[in-house]
Amino acid sequence: MIQESEASEPEATRRDAGTTESSRANRGWWDRNADEYQIEHGTFLGDDRFVWGPEGLDEVEAELLGPPEELKGRDVLEIGAGAAQCSRWLTAQGARPVALDISHRQLQHALRIGGSFPLVCADAGALPFADGSFDLACSAYGALPFVADPRQVLREVRRVLRPGGRLVFSVTHPIRWAFPDEPGPEGLSVSASYFDRTPYVEQDDEGQAVYVEHHRTLGDRVRDVVASGLRLVDLVEPEWPVWNTSEWGGWSPLRGNLIPGTAIFVCERG
Repeated sequence: MIQESEASEPEATRRDAGTTESSRANRGWWDRNADEYQIEHGTFLGDDRFVWGPEGLDEVEAELLGPPEELKGRDVLEIGAGAAQCSRWLTAQGARPVALDISHRQLQHALRIGGSFPLVCADAGALPFADGSFDLACSAYGALPFVADPRQVLREVRRVLRPGGRLVFSVTHPIRWAFPDEPGPEGLSVSASYFDRTPYVEQDDEGQAVYVEHHRTLGDRVRDVVASGLRLVDLVEPEWPVWNTSEWGGWSPLRGNLIPGTAIFVCERG
């Protein structure tokens, strides 16, 4: 999983966690850990780059939202924006982004770095926007890995997209759930069932969840997209590039050269 360590280690387990518990736990986790996250990963992410995942695939090269020159004047919603690096890049292309995150502390980092676009603190399952407000939506590891009901989020995104609008989102590649979350050789042997959808939960001494991440198989993700009224037009599995020598949680050059770590779904609203 992609969580960072805390001062007092919570208990890691696999158990059911519903929508409310997941939302509350992850809002609190990101508020508590935003500072450490930005210190550890801020250099890799940059202030105004659009990176889809730990492999370092950059939207400048990928053009999953479309050619950069066609982004000018487009209304774009970034979901799970964190410090809004992607929104800053979109602004530089002439787009009109809105950066949304469930964590107030993450958005404070967005304020610290700066930018001329709106910041919105809200749950992705209840987007505070009118129907048809955006031309594009994007989410680089935001919201979708952490919600109990991804179809609710996808339906909300479809609602706020204009006809023909595009959503691109990246998540942990489902195959990674079968392997230990270790970047070295110990992370290369299957240790769990790929088909076990039981959420990964970190809980405190009272059994209250403080972090939740939800596993969906690749087929589940495709069915979620289709059931939400979106059309899947591409599925990108970034390969690990030679230049990237860094480790990030369970991501590493060793593992990245053998198994995919990220899945990027490119969807359109009819």
